[in-house]
Amino acid sequence: MAQEVSEYLSQNPRVAAWVEALRCDGETDKHWRHRRDFLLRNAGDLAPAGGAASASTDEAADAESGTRNRQLQQLISFSMAWANHVFLGCRYPQKVMDKILSMAEGIKVTDAPTYTTRDELVAKVKKRGISSSNG
Repeated sequence: MAQEVSEYLSQNPRVAAWVEALRCDGETDKHWRHRRDFLLRNAGDLAPAGGAASASTDEAADAESGTRNRQLQQLISFSMAWANHVFLGCRYPQKVMDKILSMAEGIKVTDAPTYTTRDELVAKVKKRGISSSNG
């Protein structure tokens, strides 16, 4: 997958420049590589197309630009939430988790850290307490 993305970006320099501009300062290469995959997988028509951009300034174009900007900001937010979940163990409301996990289907992350939630730790302690008192 990583090779395919690299090849695609080398053949599409406008897309490569566009997505690279979305990288956060301090984002590790590993985190960025996976978040970039998430962005490219879900960008649809938000990513630049080939050819020169038109300079239309009518109201319809402005409205479309505003909608595209909101969609892009939402995509960036979802990508960051997904990366935070995978690499930092962050949790979000179930509706957000369902959305970001469905958007990330097919992205393979190797060597991602694993986290245990407080609820899982408490459940383990309770289970041990119950089983040891019964034994």
